[in-house]
Amino acid sequence: MPTLDVLLAAAVSGVKGSERPGQVSMAKAVAHSIDTGEHLLVQAGTGTGKSLAYLVPAVQHAIDAGKPAVVATATLALQAQIVDRDMPRVADSLEPLLGRRPTYAIVKGRRNYLCAHKLEGGFPDDEEGLFGVGDVDQQAGRLGKEVVRLREWADETESGDRDELVPGVSERAWRQVSVSAHECLGGKCPMVAECFVERSREAAKGVDVIVTNHSFMAIDAFEGRQMLPEHDVLVIDEAHELVDRVTATITDEVTPAMVRNAAKRAGRQADSSETVDDAGTFLESVLDEIPEGRLTGIPDNLGLALARLRDTTRQVQTELKPPPGQEVDGARQIARAAIDELNDNASRVLEQRDLDVVWVSKDPRRGSVLRVAPMSVAMLVRDKIFEDRTVVLTSATLELGGTFDAVAGTIGLRGEGAPKWTGLDVGSPFDYPQQGIAYVAKQLPAPGRDGAAPETMDEIEALVRAAGGRTLGLFSSMRAARAATDEMRERLKDLDGEIAVLCQGEDQISTLVRQFARDPRTCLFGTLSLWQGVDVPGSSCQLVIIDRIPFPRPDDPLASARSQAIARMGGNGFMAVSATHAALRLAQGAGRLIRRGDDRGVVAFLDSRMMSARYAGFLQRSLPPFWPTSDRALVLNALKRLDETAPPPLDVADPALRGLTGAVKGTTMGDAEVKGEIDATDTRPVATAPPPAPAARTAVTQGHAWTDQEDEELRDGVELGLDLEELSESIELPSDVIAARLEGLGLKAGAGSTLSFD
Repeated sequence: MPTLDVLLAAAVSGVKGSERPGQVSMAKAVAHSIDTGEHLLVQAGTGTGKSLAYLVPAVQHAIDAGKPAVVATATLALQAQIVDRDMPRVADSLEPLLGRRPTYAIVKGRRNYLCAHKLEGGFPDDEEGLFGVGDVDQQAGRLGKEVVRLREWADETESGDRDELVPGVSERAWRQVSVSAHECLGGKCPMVAECFVERSREAAKGVDVIVTNHSFMAIDAFEGRQMLPEHDVLVIDEAHELVDRVTATITDEVTPAMVRNAAKRAGRQADSSETVDDAGTFLESVLDEIPEGRLTGIPDNLGLALARLRDTTRQVQTELKPPPGQEVDGARQIARAAIDELNDNASRVLEQRDLDVVWVSKDPRRGSVLRVAPMSVAMLVRDKIFEDRTVVLTSATLELGGTFDAVAGTIGLRGEGAPKWTGLDVGSPFDYPQQGIAYVAKQLPAPGRDGAAPETMDEIEALVRAAGGRTLGLFSSMRAARAATDEMRERLKDLDGEIAVLCQGEDQISTLVRQFARDPRTCLFGTLSLWQGVDVPGSSCQLVIIDRIPFPRPDDPLASARSQAIARMGGNGFMAVSATHAALRLAQGAGRLIRRGDDRGVVAFLDSRMMSARYAGFLQRSLPPFWPTSDRALVLNALKRLDETAPPPLDVADPALRGLTGAVKGTTMGDAEVKGEIDATDTRPVATAPPPAPAARTAVTQGHAWTDQEDEELRDGVELGLDLEELSESIELPSDVIAARLEGLGLKAGAGSTLSFD
């Protein structure tokens, strides 16, 4: 086996890069961590080349040990970067040195793939079944056309991966050709040999590097379902997101609507389904009497209602078991999934686990909703993720306030019994004081609850005009982003070659970012997902505006519970929770500016508290070390000079098509057979597939634990022009919950649609 130095040098040469001290230090630290088994937290600033710094030692270990290394990321963008760009180049570079080409694959959740059994009508009780919707609406609406298009694409695709379908389809259409993990028949499915999911996972067993996401990795670790092949090295990139992703995967809810729906699904399969419906009615009456907010204990009536729901669903679970010798069909499996979820969630609330936070929220359509989420996942992460394997966590933002302590504490690496770990900051190759300016507009009024002040809009206009566009606007709420968009569109009309202002929610994020990157006389305003993961190097982004310090909402049940718990132990709840949350978001947002060694620009903070508040120093120490100033004239002149001398924007790549392992079509990994791959034409018996994992949840908004599928449906619905009421009907959630999640995702409902969902 060649030395790490030789392998890294070859990989760097393969990507036409140059040696970076931080990258070398990180690669050696990763290799040392793998050799010793000591966990590693490594902060690697933008431009370090951290992907190569962990991929090369991961490949080295995988080939030497004969076991794959797993890389888990938070965003689809980084997953795609690793598989589309980084690993192909690493494989090409290392093949002559290793004697064979390193292999790799993407592993995703079941909802991301076509279901072969559903395509063949294997779920006959689907009320909006594939063929019915396609036949009825083919000529009448977009939904039918989308479904027909999906059927045609199913005959062509090798991977069955939804990301390969460009342009995409609505979530409503996608549901007609996919199943959740709970609904899947697993190894008992008559079409398991043709299953896109099982084929992709089987193919992944023979590769060196598996790329997945935080939620999938967490479910694999927590549930012990062995969806990922056996491995002893785990790299968690974008590790600052880990706690939120893990929390989201284990957040649950119980609603009367869920109970009614489950009872309806089980009605044809179980005689006791009416008792579940009655339990739902009782639960609804009890929840309606409980005021909105966090529950510090379970009231007697609520405990009685939940116990009745738990017991009745348990009886139906027994009835839904198929008779001896009879296989479970699609309809029965869907009913079981709905009943199982109710039983599990009701039982969990009744357990009153020490770290669970339970709260009730009200909404006009669904009524009262009971939710439960973990206040802390530190011990769970410690026990399930850091046991029996070496874990490397990396991000550009792991040190907050100059220390790893805050992040380490949230993932179980502090306190009695914590495993050994090392923290390392390899810095960044960028000269931040020379490349960027951090400007605080201290003359502006403090942000209020009634929207941006006129002086703030004047400031945004002046900055955008000076920059000639080239502006990424990061706002703390979607309302603020939309208001700024509308105001700037009106104010900038007088410019020659008018500056365009794009707003998150007007199209898919990836489409908007590509448009922003291609046209320098463009601004992109938005929130949340724009604060991290957006990579626009070059002259198209020379100004980043941050409207206010992004503290969590004061009424957020989890944030408030965490703050109170820390305060009870004598700590500073505000600094540990709210300030830490804000510091992380600010660091990520400011990091959007400098992406290459020749980038130049300004990060403008329109919140004077960045200089005046008692916590300002903590926030400032979490940012890249830009040159600081509050001199408005200096900043405007600097932006004008940058605009006048800016080079042309960089080329922007379009999405790629993928093969079975997730690799780009046309590459070796995209076309070659992989050891362990299932042959779809092979009619021989196959081994029973492992049980599927539960569908991952992505976030809690208005107390509702949103799934990936619901978020995707929102995006697709917005793209199709659906208004708020149509989105509410489609997703079967109240309009105020929909509106809150739209704001959180930076989406905007349309004015109406001609779609027919009949």
